[in-house]
Amino acid sequence: MAAPMVTVLESETEVSTKLCDLVVDKANSAIEKDGKFTVGLSGGSMAKFLCNGLPGRQTDWSKWQVFFCDERHVPYTDPECTYTIYKSKLVDNGGPLPGENIFPINPDIPVEDAAKEYRDKILGVFGVDATPRFHLLLLGMGPDGHTCSLFPSHSLLQVKDEIIAPISDSPKPPPRRVTMTFPLINNCQCAIFASCGAGKADIVKKVLESNGGDPLPAARVRPTNGELVWLLDKAAASQLKTQSNI
Repeated sequence: MAAPMVTVLESETEVSTKLCDLVVDKANSAIEKDGKFTVGLSGGSMAKFLCNGLPGRQTDWSKWQVFFCDERHVPYTDPECTYTIYKSKLVDNGGPLPGENIFPINPDIPVEDAAKEYRDKILGVFGVDATPRFHLLLLGMGPDGHTCSLFPSHSLLQVKDEIIAPISDSPKPPPRRVTMTFPLINNCQCAIFASCGAGKADIVKKVLESNGGDPLPAARVRPTNGELVWLLDKAAASQLKTQSNI
């Protein structure tokens, strides 16, 4: 089980740059080895970092296969739609990513059906019946320690037999979402969190330095045979007892 590798950088700008450097390195290594790069994206600040920093980087975008670690069950026209954020920056208007290489959920069917369809879409693209192994998952963390749409004390934390699940009672709106579950998340080759700002310092400490008890969802991300990377600026890392660098 992977222990976190923590890098503390001076600023949010340096975190964004380091994040995009790592993503492109992972992509190019995967393409060289496997002929493709499978990646799961998240919204929030992760979307901002990636959409601003990835265009113009040297990589074979035609070999990228882009999915979502979680997605809000809202129309593509809704500003809450994570897919639309990435599509507008990476696909539309001459963006580098081919549109057929990004895989959104279907918001026009019930959320339970959307989750099943997305599971089948992932399995079909990977060409496997077992749990797929993503090259990279790029994860966010909320102020309550949630990641993807996996919230503290929610029943989805206990899911062991599904790789994708619907949620209709998210404590953070909108209530309906489709999310990866821990069997899929912890099967990845590498997971990366990027957190910045003093407002994240307390929850970063709780996730990275908690001992015993019921771990917060973000603390449950521990790839069983892969890497776990945390990129923090100094403000987000300010309450950690120890700070190390990759």
